[in-house]
Amino acid sequence: QVQLVESGGGVVQAGDSLRVSCAASGRASSIATMAWFRQAPGKEREFLAVISRSGETYAADSVKGRFTISRDNAKNTVYLQMNSLKPEDTAVYYCAARLGGGLPTTESLYSYWGQGTQVAVSS
Repeated sequence: QVQLVESGGGVVQAGDSLRVSCAASGRASSIATMAWFRQAPGKEREFLAVISRSGETYAADSVKGRFTISRDNAKNTVYLQMNSLKPEDTAVYYCAARLGGGLPTTESLYSYWGQGTQVAVSS
């Protein structure tokens, strides 16, 4: 099994930057792909960015250029650097992982999920 724990959420102002982290444990060394999703109140969960074990990345158009995903395999941790935050970025941010490869953007393809970390952006 794999356990994922997010951290780093909080309340920030519009235009600020924030980095959220996700630490994996358990069979962390078996994880191939990790991703970030978010869910705003009253909305469906939304794909943000994904990274392979080798560092290949893909980001949703909605956050490309503002959000950057990175990964430290030695620490079994994935990060999401968020810049120029907007009030519409307010959501619970979730980390997801899968043992299979590729760069899937569909949440059903991820077997492991964290509990989420809240990010609130005030105007």
